[in-house]
Amino acid sequence: MTQQANTPPVNTSQTQEDEIDLGRLLGLLLEGKWIIIAITFVAAVLGVSYALLATPEYKANALLQVEEKSGGMAALGDMGEMFSQSSNAEAEINIISSRHILGAAIDEVKRDIQVAPKRFPIVGGFVARRHSEPQVADASLFTSYAWGGEQINVSQFNVPNSLLDKGLTLRTTEQGFELLDEDEEVLVEGEPNQLANNNGITILVTDLQARPNTEFTITKVSTLRAINSLNSALSVSEKGKASGILELALTGTDQKDIANTLNAVAQQYLLQNVRRQSAEAEKSLEFLSQQQPELKAKLDQAEERLNQYRQQNKSVDLGLETQSVLTRLVDLEKQLNELSFKESELSRLYTRSHPSYQALLEKKQSLLRDKNELSDKVENLPNTQQEILRLTRDMEVSQEIYIQLLNKVQELNIVKAGTVGNVRIIDDAVTALAPVKPKKPLIAILATLLGGMLGVGIVLLRGLLNRGVENPEDFEQVGINVYASVPLSVAHEKKMLSFRKRKAKQQSDMLLADYNPTDLAIESLRALRTSLHFAMLEASNNIIAIGGPSPSVGKSFISANLAAICAQSGQKVLVIDADLRKGYMHTIFEQTVDSGLSSLLSGKNTLPEVIKPTQVGNLHFMARGQVPPNPSELLMHSNFKQLLDKVSQDYDLVIVDTPPILAVTDPVIVSAQAGTTLMVSRFAKNPLKEVEVAQRRYEQNGITVKGIVFNAVERKASSYGYGNYGYYNYEYKS
Repeated sequence: MTQQANTPPVNTSQTQEDEIDLGRLLGLLLEGKWIIIAITFVAAVLGVSYALLATPEYKANALLQVEEKSGGMAALGDMGEMFSQSSNAEAEINIISSRHILGAAIDEVKRDIQVAPKRFPIVGGFVARRHSEPQVADASLFTSYAWGGEQINVSQFNVPNSLLDKGLTLRTTEQGFELLDEDEEVLVEGEPNQLANNNGITILVTDLQARPNTEFTITKVSTLRAINSLNSALSVSEKGKASGILELALTGTDQKDIANTLNAVAQQYLLQNVRRQSAEAEKSLEFLSQQQPELKAKLDQAEERLNQYRQQNKSVDLGLETQSVLTRLVDLEKQLNELSFKESELSRLYTRSHPSYQALLEKKQSLLRDKNELSDKVENLPNTQQEILRLTRDMEVSQEIYIQLLNKVQELNIVKAGTVGNVRIIDDAVTALAPVKPKKPLIAILATLLGGMLGVGIVLLRGLLNRGVENPEDFEQVGINVYASVPLSVAHEKKMLSFRKRKAKQQSDMLLADYNPTDLAIESLRALRTSLHFAMLEASNNIIAIGGPSPSVGKSFISANLAAICAQSGQKVLVIDADLRKGYMHTIFEQTVDSGLSSLLSGKNTLPEVIKPTQVGNLHFMARGQVPPNPSELLMHSNFKQLLDKVSQDYDLVIVDTPPILAVTDPVIVSAQAGTTLMVSRFAKNPLKEVEVAQRRYEQNGITVKGIVFNAVERKASSYGYGNYGYYNYEYKS
C-alpha cells in the first residue's frame, strides 16, 4: 500500500486577487490617461518655461601649478636649502579658500559692491538678454524696469553699518542719479564721475547708461558675507593625483565679473606665496643686520689688543708649530660660528628633536672636542707665545666671523631678490561661452518625467482613496442579492448638470423614462420591474420602500423611473417622497412642495389634495411637503400607517423613497410598513463595509432587504474603487 504525501492546496484565490490587483492598477492608469497626459504636459511646459526664463550661469576656470622649489638661487647651496618649502595640494587649496586671499580679491574687484538692474518679474531677464542693440531699450510701459542695454559701474560705495547687506534703490534722473532707502526717501543725489557724500554714505558712479527713472538695486555687502558668497561659488581641485596642478573654477551670471574675480584670486594667491617664500630670508637678514655692528666692534677691539701687545713686546712672531695650531683653531672657530648661524635658523623651523637639528648638535660637539684638544696643546707653549696666539686667534676669528656675516648678508639679499615663489599661473581665467546652468534639455526631460510620475501618482492615489464597490460580485460574495445593475445615464447626468448650473427650482423633462425611454438605464429598470414582479408575489403588500446607505446614490432616480416604467406597463402607481428633510423628487415630476406628505400627516391637507397626477399616465406623485420640525415623529404616527393602507388598496404599486439608513431612522419606520425593501448603492461610491452596515441596520429592526440595486455603473478598465459620504452631518465609523 503506497502513501501519497499531503501537498498543501494552492491558494488560487490569493493568486487571483493578486492578478486582479495588477489589472486594477493598469485599469486605473488607463482610466486616468488624460489626467496623466494633462499633468505631464503642464509639467513639460513649466520645465521648458523655466529653462528659457532662468538666468543663465557661466563658469570661468584658471590653472595654477604648485611645485617644490628652493628659495633664492641654486648656487647658494645650503642657504637655498634652508629656505626651501613644499606644500601639499590640500594645504594650498585651503590657503586659496582662506579669508585672507578671498578678502583681498574682493577688495581688488569691488565684489562687495553689488549692483543689478531691476527687471520685470519672470520675463524681464529673458527680454533683456535678447536685447542686442548697443543703445538702451525703449519702454513705453513699466519705465522703472530695465529692459536691456543698461550699464552701471560703481567704483566706490561706503555706507554706515546699519545699511550693510541692505538693498537700496538707485534711480536714474535727467542729471544723474539718486539713492533711495526702503521707504523711498532720498539718501544721496549725485552725478556720474563725481563723488557724492551725504548721510554717512559715499558713492562714486563712474559709468552710467540708462533711461531716466530706471531703477537699480545696489547693496554694500559686509566683508564676511561677501567672502562666504565667493567661497560658495568658488571651487578648487587638484587635477590628477599629486600633480601639483590646481584648477580654480567660479560660477556666476556675469561672464566678465567672474573672470576678473577669478584672476584676482589667482594673483592674490601668487603674491602671498612670493611673500611667504621671501619672509624667511627677510627675518634672517634682519637678524644678521642686528649682529653686524656688534661683530664689527669685536673685530676692532681684537685688532687693537693685538697691536698693543706687539708694541709692548716689540713685535713677537709666532713659530711654525704655533702658527699651525692657530690656523686650526681659527678654522674650528669658523665652523662653530657657521653652525651657530645655522642653528639659529633651524630653531625657527624645527624643534631640537628633529633629525636635522640633532645632526647639527652632534657636529657641534665634535668640533668642540677638537677645540679642547688644541687648547691643551696651547697651554704647553711659553707664556709669550700663548698670549700672542690668543690675541691673534681672537683677531682672526673675529675677522672671519665678520666676513662670514657680510657674505651671509649678501647671500640673503640675493635670495630675497631672486624669490619668485613656487606657484605660477599656467592659464588665466577664461569664461566659457556656453552657460553651465540651466541645462535646458535636461530640465525639460526631467520636468516631463516628473510630471508623468506625478500624474501616475495622483491617479493611483485617487484610486486607492476610492473604496467604493465597482464589481457587483462583491455584494454576492457577502450574501447580498443584486437585483439589477443600472448603467450610468449620460443623458440624465447632462440634465442634472444643467439643472445645477441654472439653480432653478424646477426643470422640465427630468424624468428619464419619459424623455428618453430607450436609455440603457431604463432598459435595466425594466429588468428590475420583472424581477420585482416575482419577488413581490410572497410580499405582505404592494408597497416598495427604496433606501440606501448614504446620500447621492440615486434613490430618487431609481424610485421615479421605476414607477414610470411600471405605470407605462399599465399599472396604477403612486410614488411617495418620504424624505421629509431633503427630498427633491418634486423637481423630477415638476411639482411644488407646498403640500405633501408632511402636511397630510399633520392634518393640514387631505389625501386628494396631496396626490398629484404626473406627465406619465397611471402615475401619481405625493411630494414631501414643507420640512417639518419632527419628521420621525410624523412617520411614527398612526396616520402614516393608515395612509399606506389606504393607498395600497387604491393603487397597484406604491413606491416610497426614503432617506439614507445610516443617517436617520426614518427608513426603518417606512420599511416596517412596506412589504418589500430595496437598497440602492452607487458605483464606486459606497464601500462594501458601508453597505453591510446598512443591511445590518435594517435587520436589527426586523426588516429584510430583498436586495441591492447597483446604480450608475460605468465601464471602467479597473475593477475596484473607494469613496466617502456625508448626509445631515452624519459620519459613519465602522
